[in-house]
Amino acid sequence: MDSSCEERQLLVDRMGANTLNIEEFQMEQRWNSLREKASEEDLTEFEKTGSLYQAGIDKQGRPVIVFIGKWFKPGSVDMEKAVLYLIRTLEPIADRDYSVVFFCTRTNSENYLTYWSLKDIYFKLPYHYKKNLKAFYIVHPSMWTRLTTWWFSTFMAPAIKEKIHNIYAVTELDAHILSTQFDIPMFIQEHDMSINGLRYYQP
Repeated sequence: MDSSCEERQLLVDRMGANTLNIEEFQMEQRWNSLREKASEEDLTEFEKTGSLYQAGIDKQGRPVIVFIGKWFKPGSVDMEKAVLYLIRTLEPIADRDYSVVFFCTRTNSENYLTYWSLKDIYFKLPYHYKKNLKAFYIVHPSMWTRLTTWWFSTFMAPAIKEKIHNIYAVTELDAHILSTQFDIPMFIQEHDMSINGLRYYQP
């Protein structure tokens, strides 16, 4: 009786392991296909938005990815190509530590991804993309952004919670990344001056 139970448990364990291996293999296949498509697809239209690009390094020597939220409009772009462009941008650097700067300045509902779209994109990316992301800076975060990132990092991706940093003035960013490493669009500088003007005033 005991021997029979052990045999059944062994069979269950083996089947479970095989199922896991198959799932891992299928996930790897999907990822390889997605990565290959990202390298081959014509993504010129999304690139023209100027919303996502690599720019310089942070003070730890890590590559920096910049995302301009105001220039990204999910309802006006092909989201499949947007994801492929994200992969194309991250792929050359994501095998080592990197940082992201998200300028949330003057964004509104037309610039926001839904929670479920955000979740879908996050789980399409491989583990090392998430592991090697060391800091995610959100400049001029909106209420929607703060709530969404809190919810997402609390319930869906707790591993990135400590990596998220809200930045309320461009000068605060200089503590982590020299702003001279990349060109900050004028509308961001103007907005920053309008809400933080006194920070720059030297009597």
